[in-house]
Amino acid sequence: MFVTPDGERILIVDGHTHLWDGRPENWRNDYGRTFIDTFWGGHVVFTPADKRWTQEQFRYYGAEKAARDLFVDGYCDAAIMLPVDLRDFYKDGFNTTDQCSELKALCPDRVVLNGRIDPREGARGLARLEQDHDRFGFKGVKLYTGEWNGISRGYRLSDDFVKPYLEKCRELGIHIIHVHKGPTTHPLDYDAFDVRDVDNVATSFPDLTFVVDHCGMPRIDDFCAVAGQEPNVYGGLALVTSFIRARPRHFKTMLIELLWGVGPDRLIFGSDYAITSPDWIIEAFMAFELDEEDTTEAGHALDLDAKRKILGLNAAKLYGLDADALLNLPPVDLPAAEASRHAAE
Repeated sequence: MFVTPDGERILIVDGHTHLWDGRPENWRNDYGRTFIDTFWGGHVVFTPADKRWTQEQFRYYGAEKAARDLFVDGYCDAAIMLPVDLRDFYKDGFNTTDQCSELKALCPDRVVLNGRIDPREGARGLARLEQDHDRFGFKGVKLYTGEWNGISRGYRLSDDFVKPYLEKCRELGIHIIHVHKGPTTHPLDYDAFDVRDVDNVATSFPDLTFVVDHCGMPRIDDFCAVAGQEPNVYGGLALVTSFIRARPRHFKTMLIELLWGVGPDRLIFGSDYAITSPDWIIEAFMAFELDEEDTTEAGHALDLDAKRKILGLNAAKLYGLDADALLNLPPVDLPAAEASRHAAE
């Protein structure tokens, strides 16, 4: 949790986290290198110099390090894991459900493990979703419309083959659909992340909730147009919040648009760990203020109540998490080797 100078306890739910393996031995081809190196460039640009990791450290994150970064150093009370396979670039997958499940096993009361789906996989993918759900009990799944799959370099949510997957999610009781709609990463195609196709599925499946990760940026206006008319569309602020230090004026512009277009009740904080860690973002967001003119333009105050919602309460409500229980969990007990390394640092 984050504690204000006045002693207020603020629930922190990181709505966008991963474990990944971007090491050279896992590269299927040179795209494995360019993909992780693009992430590395973002890490260097956004992360304060005294908090940056080496490129070697950045390429691989195990469960123990993630537990420390999120729950010991990072203020987080809970984290939502969003896997994506990227098996066209990585031999064993980049950020798989099995990888992410290791953090769930280490910190079961603090981790929400989501699944992943790729509707281009047809009947085989539907069977895999059922098997994974039987094993892990998902509340949500992640879609990555720009992921390559054989000769396909992306798809749209309005494609006919998507509907059976959303129907299967509904049948299984999986009601939260995370959709990556944000900046591209080499070699993925920019147009595969166009946010306007969310409108189609949000209208067709009003009983499902669609969390648009990265709020469609840089297409913030398009996202607000969709979310403004679709009450089951939320905005995931991963990467948006990273701009708070590197480009504060741009961050303020995006935040004003999001508050005006969506409001504070449907925005969810995310660090995009491990592109960067949540600690400094949360500190900066808690210190960030909108003046009177900005507040008028945004249509909502960025007061403590709004920050509470964005940083934790919205995600907790969406996922059915007990906020009081999370705030009162005992500290994470790191394995002996990790705790020893942490103390040495």
